[in-house]
Amino acid sequence: MDLPCPEWIKHVEQKWTQLESATRERFSVFTDIDDLFHFGLSQLQPEDLEALSRISEKYPVKKSSECAARFREQGNVSFKEKDYTSAALYYTQGVCHAEKNTEHLSLCYANRSAALFHLGLYTKCLEDIQQAFAEGYPSRLQCKLMEREKRCTSLVKIQESMKASHSKHETPQSNKNMGSNTNVSSAVSVHFTPEKGRHLLATENKSAGEMVIEDEAFSFVLIPANTQYKKSGKASVFTTEPRHCHHCLCENFNSVPCRGCSYARYCGQRCEIEAWKQYHCWECSVGSELLALGLFAHLALRVTLKAGIKEVQKARESCFNLVYEVPNATYVNSDGKSHNGKPCSSGGAFDSLGLVSELNVRGPQMSNKSSQGFNHSSSYHGKSYLGVYSLLPHVGKHNPNLCFLFVFTMAALSQRLSLEVPPCHDQEEGSVCWGSEKSLLGATALRHMLQLQCNAQAVTAIKVQEDTCLPVQSSKEVRIATALFPILSLLNHSCQPNTSISFSLGLSLSGSCSPVYFASGVTVKVRACRDIAAGQELLHCYGPHCSRMDVEKRQRLLLKQYFFHCQCDACKLELAERRTLPLNFNGLKCEKCGSFLKVSVDVHVCSQLSCDHHISNTELQRRMQILQHHLEQSLELMENNQINGALSILQKAVNLADSILMKTHPLHGELADAMARAYATMGLWRQAASHLKSSIAAVCLQYGKDSVELGRQQFKLAQLHFNGGDRSSALSVIPLARRLISLHCDPHCKELQELQAMEACLI
Repeated sequence: MDLPCPEWIKHVEQKWTQLESATRERFSVFTDIDDLFHFGLSQLQPEDLEALSRISEKYPVKKSSECAARFREQGNVSFKEKDYTSAALYYTQGVCHAEKNTEHLSLCYANRSAALFHLGLYTKCLEDIQQAFAEGYPSRLQCKLMEREKRCTSLVKIQESMKASHSKHETPQSNKNMGSNTNVSSAVSVHFTPEKGRHLLATENKSAGEMVIEDEAFSFVLIPANTQYKKSGKASVFTTEPRHCHHCLCENFNSVPCRGCSYARYCGQRCEIEAWKQYHCWECSVGSELLALGLFAHLALRVTLKAGIKEVQKARESCFNLVYEVPNATYVNSDGKSHNGKPCSSGGAFDSLGLVSELNVRGPQMSNKSSQGFNHSSSYHGKSYLGVYSLLPHVGKHNPNLCFLFVFTMAALSQRLSLEVPPCHDQEEGSVCWGSEKSLLGATALRHMLQLQCNAQAVTAIKVQEDTCLPVQSSKEVRIATALFPILSLLNHSCQPNTSISFSLGLSLSGSCSPVYFASGVTVKVRACRDIAAGQELLHCYGPHCSRMDVEKRQRLLLKQYFFHCQCDACKLELAERRTLPLNFNGLKCEKCGSFLKVSVDVHVCSQLSCDHHISNTELQRRMQILQHHLEQSLELMENNQINGALSILQKAVNLADSILMKTHPLHGELADAMARAYATMGLWRQAASHLKSSIAAVCLQYGKDSVELGRQQFKLAQLHFNGGDRSSALSVIPLARRLISLHCDPHCKELQELQAMEACLI
């Protein structure tokens, strides 16, 4: 939910339509963010804040003993079903909702310790046992808990002994490269042109798979759990949000709750304290409003709070006291300083990090209004807050209705904030409170909210299906959070990029000396997904990819969200091919002769002139819908372990698909993948591998021979060969899967680790 909830959007739309046309026109020509924000404040009435309060009541974040008891009972149901993962997550919800120093809290901790014990998380189990005692666990129940503590302590000692023994036989690994790519490598430079704005160029040849950039998020916000928890007791009903630390995104099952609200939870006390100091001391009291107003508003506020009032004032001052005298080509390191502390000559273009500017800018001190059009948009500021502040807000390009939604939302949120730290928590000595600077905070947060339309980055991870009884585990990419990356934001878009990104989650220590830069715990790694020559621009896909969407739809989406008409090589090629080639390569098959079908007015006709077969678009669409329905029905049956029923439906679907679709059509590929999954569940490895090979052909045609999608299909094929004892086939597929996954994913990802383990067993 990037934008506010529908109820708030409807309320703001009514405010917009009620404005006089002259007022709307005046608003539409504003270019200064301060003017926009104060306009929003001028339109804000007490009844608007009352409406926000009513809407926010649907997103409760207060502690509740009743909710804690309900979640504990749901956890007990899962525990009895031996679904210990779901039990631990339900108990976590209970821990977060229970009030401090209550029996409800102690019972939730104790019950969660039992679930963690069965999951083999003995150290975490001990932590929960200690928390249960600290919260006053009832004396009548303490014997059982003390017995669990004793067993856990013994098992922890055994684990530590085994680790110590194992470490003696490990070959020490050199760490000479540790931290060498913590920023932007020396093989990348930042350039500026009026046409492209700031962009990144490779300064030396990069091979496919090489990492070129590592950037840490300045700030991020977890995707909230918007749906109610079902009572099925299955772990799959939980979204990703309850599993991750709200400060570092580390996945865990024994979260530490915020002391003030039921929403925020952390992987440990360290993250809780850091989050409170940086932003949560202000966010805690408006948690309901933040959930109602959406991720963009929440993240914009958090960026501002993390920066702090001093850094915000510095950034604003630097924009209207700007006096530049920049050489034609000045290169800077990741901290914003020139190479070796001095400007490099233009002849040294490719021996350092980044180009500040190709423009010479010199002039008198600018006013705040005039400078906001410049805002360092041709300068590189590294990972400092100024690097975030300098991202373009595109004030004049937003749809006026959407811009008013952002403005009014931030005006309302700023008025609900209490900028004094609650007395029940200690604030770090020497820190600067925002005090009465609500307008400064609100206008700055509005700037970031406008920036997020073009610069927000979805943080994703590969989640493996948690049904451990499956012989071949399926996985999918899920969105965990929305983040703002200062360096990643400099990459321009291509519908067929030459880079791919992956994320590392968890708190890390920052080596920066900057008072504003914090180790966020979310790092993005940018790798070359194909060979890149020196001088080529590094390009990143903003979402619309040529393998997943046709050119017209891509260009519409990019124009609407990012305000540019895409003219990348993939778009130009696709448009040229459409003008010169007949549309007969769409994977649709003539039932009569087996040739391709092509579109002709309201019918599809055979591409062979000697064949007179045709089929109406309506009839073809009806058959495609039948196939899609059969596929969904079979997958649902497989989820419920009704494999024979699923196979029966799939076979009917495949027979129908064979008559109207080529083997390389995406839907035919999905049917083949489902058949492979069904046979694998039955232990029929050869049949499963045969169907998966058919799926691989379709995936290769759709996504490309170097795609991560193809790599994951090859990974599943390696699993099938391995489980079926087909040693030679497995060894032939493993290198293919490893190469493709390495182009797009972190070297320590689960797929690569499993491929390595399989290969070690077979060699």
